Amino acid sequence: MRELAQSSTPLGVHVREVQAAGQLVSDDILAEVVKSRLSHGDCERGCILDGFPRTLPQAWLLESIAESLGHQITVINMDAPRDVLIKRLSGRRTCSACGAIYNVYFKPSKKEGVCDLDGQPLITRSDDNEEAIARRLALYDEKTRPLVDYYTQSGRLHSVDGTGTPEDVFRRIIPIFES
Repeated sequence: MRELAQSSTPLGVHVREVQAAGQLVSDDILAEVVKSRLSHGDCERGCILDGFPRTLPQAWLLESIAESLGHQITVINMDAPRDVLIKRLSGRRTCSACGAIYNVYFKPSKKEGVCDLDGQPLITRSDDNEEAIARRLALYDEKTRPLVDYYTQSGRLHSVDGTGTPEDVFRRIIPIFES
């Protein structure tokens, strides 16, 4: 979705406006994008969908898409306290040139506001402000949290501690796929 939002196509502009407002893109658009992307050859052995599905209807769409493509679904739920989530989102900074990601609380750049890799300015995403974050977390509580029960009942949910560095969380996830 981020790649699409960076394009100047009408769909890309629409997605960018919706994301900037802290809202979610429609299920029809998401399903179209996900099905198209999962059809690429680099997804034959698996892929990671970050932030999809977010609602029960989206989960049902994903079930249909996965079945039509012969894919199986494994769900990782990364648990983290709300205050950590807020700091991760509000503190996120991205290099305007290379896309490197920093966080003012957890992984600051050496020089404030400047990328360590190429010296370019760091930017804050338009949806990483307090108001948009509050809306996204409220939407999560209302629409996404029910997916935990849905995927638990199907035996496909694996919860991991989502605190610590990305490397820490990754180390907790790997055994799920090695078993």
